Parts: sequence; C-alpha cells; structure tokens
Amino acid sequence: MTDAHPNQGPTGGLTPHLTIPSRGAAAAVDFYTIAFGAEVLDRRLADDGERLMHAHLRINGASLMLNDEFPEYTGSQDVRPAGVTLHLQVEDPDAWWTRALTVGGAEPVLDMADQFWGDRYGVLRDPFGHTWSIGGPMKG
Repeated sequence: MTDAHPNQGPTGGLTPHLTIPSRGAAAAVDFYTIAFGAEVLDRRLADDGERLMHAHLRINGASLMLNDEFPEYTGSQDVRPAGVTLHLQVEDPDAWWTRALTVGGAEPVLDMADQFWGDRYGVLRDPFGHTWSIGGPMKG
C-alpha cells in the first residue's frame, strides 16, 4: 500500500462519489473539467492500466470523487444512476448551464428559468447519466 497523497480525498464534510458506467470515468473527468471548471486534485488508474480507480476533483469549491465501475467487485455492470441530484449554487447560473450543454452530451431535464423561490434554476443530465441542478441569483 502506498502512502496517502494529500489530494487523494477530502478530510471532512460530505462528498459525492460517482461510479461512471461503461469505462467512462476518464471522459467524465474531461467533461467536468470543461463543463463545470473542475480542478483535478488526484487521478489514479487501476492495476489493469485502463480503468480509473480513483479521481478527486474540486468543483465550485467542493470535492467530488469518481471512478469507473468495477463489476468484479460489485457484481453489477452498466448501472445507470438514479435518485440523486448534484446541486451547484453559482453566481451566474446561465453561464454554467450554457457551458454544460455546449461541451457535448449534457441534456436539459428542466429548463433554466426564474423560480418562485428566488433563484434562477435548471436541471440537466450529464453524458454519464448523472443529474445536476444549477441555481443562482435571478438577474435584475
């Protein structure tokens, strides 16, 4: 076992840890970097040299960890995510929304619009099946 790397994972709070189906974790890291401005803090390949065993990203000041699926450990393969939405609260939700939709593969679930609770808010699904909501202040 190797020594812990300082960016291997967060040290407190609650951190989402996504499993990306169909060996898509490397592409997910690329997508999150472009779409959400993620900073890659740590990235480690599995012993097979192909699958991503661990990645630690920072998005909008928070940690996100992810990996490829490993059916040899979980017994399942190509599991689609359901039931969880990752929320980004940002200053310019329209800019984040547009960037996520234009970098390739994200699709709107609930269009970006001014909401009754005072946020500008929308929901999208990333190319890997994960649902993200983006909210921020309404303009004017």
